[in-house]
Amino acid sequence: MKHILIAEDEPGIVLGLGDELKAEGFKVSSVGNGEEALAAVRKQKPNLLILDIMLPKLSGIEVCKRLRREGLRLPILMLTAKNEEVDKVVGLEVGADDYVTKPFSLREVVARVKAILRRAEEAGAKKELEKLEFGDLILDFRKLEVRKGGKLLDLTPREFRILKLFAERPREVIRREEFLDTVWTESNVTDRSVDNEIFKIRKEIEADPARPRYIVSIRSVGYKFVPDGESS
Repeated sequence: MKHILIAEDEPGIVLGLGDELKAEGFKVSSVGNGEEALAAVRKQKPNLLILDIMLPKLSGIEVCKRLRREGLRLPILMLTAKNEEVDKVVGLEVGADDYVTKPFSLREVVARVKAILRRAEEAGAKKELEKLEFGDLILDFRKLEVRKGGKLLDLTPREFRILKLFAERPREVIRREEFLDTVWTESNVTDRSVDNEIFKIRKEIEADPARPRYIVSIRSVGYKFVPDGESS
């Protein structure tokens, strides 16, 4: 049974999240301030930490910094108040895996928790992919570069993450929902957001974006990466 630790000082949020997570089969414990969060992580070794940014005694940002400084890599989902854009960015920069903005749907938080845990398990189960070559393209995951015919492509970090997800799962159909869970940090995105990013990537890597060879659409479902360009 996966153990989720909630670090939050609002009892209503703790109760609601705890009940929802327990209903999904998780073990749940909670603390109400940053110092208790550090102690609980070290002692209980949870599988995931739900961490409010505005905690008493130590902020969620400071808790995250200290855990990462100690080399603790447990997944962290941060909770932040509406419109605190700076906190969201800083939270991710200090090592959080994702964030959710208050007020939030309990089901959304549970979905994020499941997605983060799934990513952590997948990352631990496979050797890190370092480089992939197909057609005249080279994806270098250590240097975070994509080259086509030797020319460096100007891709955004999100576009690069999408390509890496494709590279890790060749010939597998990836649903739009999975892209939203694993690539996006925002909560107000839709399937159309995925389609727009795929369109931009195709313009960069496909010889004819209107007739793609490598990133194939699966109608009403998602996309499939075909490294040899043979989709049949």
